[in-house]
Amino acid sequence: MSSDLASSLTDPTTLIAVLVALAVFASLYTLAMPFFERGDLNKRMKAVSTEREQMRARERARMTAEAAGGKASLRTQNNRSVRQIVERFNLREALVDANTVNKLRAAGFRSENALNMFLVARFLLPFGFFALAIFWVFGLDHLADKPTPIRLLLTLCIAYAGFYAPNIFISNRMGKRQHSIKRAWPDALDLMLICVESGISIEAAMRRVSEELGEASPALAEEMVLTTAELSFLPDRRVALENLGTRTQLPIVQSVVQALMQADRYGTPISQALRVLAQEGRDERMNEAEKKAAALPPKLTVPMILFFLPVLIAVILGPAGIQVSDRF
Repeated sequence: MSSDLASSLTDPTTLIAVLVALAVFASLYTLAMPFFERGDLNKRMKAVSTEREQMRARERARMTAEAAGGKASLRTQNNRSVRQIVERFNLREALVDANTVNKLRAAGFRSENALNMFLVARFLLPFGFFALAIFWVFGLDHLADKPTPIRLLLTLCIAYAGFYAPNIFISNRMGKRQHSIKRAWPDALDLMLICVESGISIEAAMRRVSEELGEASPALAEEMVLTTAELSFLPDRRVALENLGTRTQLPIVQSVVQALMQADRYGTPISQALRVLAQEGRDERMNEAEKKAAALPPKLTVPMILFFLPVLIAVILGPAGIQVSDRF
């Protein structure tokens, strides 16, 4: 029975049918999802408010610890089993570097539990991928004509891909958030400039910008609200502004952060700096659009040769070929 199952799973006709079904399902899913997608702005703002409450609790615990002369434990208690796995195998020292936490924050994962889940995924996924590869190569007897070392090397490569799968997911999530923030950042600076010139403080200006741009860029609204909360609770305003640049990992945001820090330190007006930085961000966005437009013709060359030209040749020369075949 196992041989029949293996032969049916390795049958080219069955594989082609499964791949076609998956392609059709993916196409229908891609076309239908925008119609069923609901805006998650309220959910994001609720998460931000929860983050604000956690920030207030951390600050109270820190002040209590300083007053008592000791250290408070601020570790979260969510997913205790995941945390126990991290502590048991000492995954923090083995897998966490200086840039891991910054990437997670840039991807929108700021909690301690998110870091633990990321570490556990990097620890367990290689074993899962390796087991699936062993079953696919040796259990279903794929690549039977290849030598055994080649098959073992393939399983190890698949396990290695499982080790880096969480990094790929975080990088894609970070890229999407950065793209959303980058597109809405010049408009946010314009709104902030209007608020500042009208006499509103930076905290109120950021809160107003987060309300206005919540639909256009929920990621930017979330970062603005978090920065507003940190400006309210942290003892040093520069730390709150630096955290904004660290969470976004964008040079255009970090330049604005530096301008705000200098204005806060020296008491200089920031309206002109915001105006210049907003124009620079808009010019950079236009340059990126022009660069993509300029790179489009070379990218279309190969698809035109493979798909368009054969069809054109068949349409133009097809009738003539039919007439010649009928005559001779």
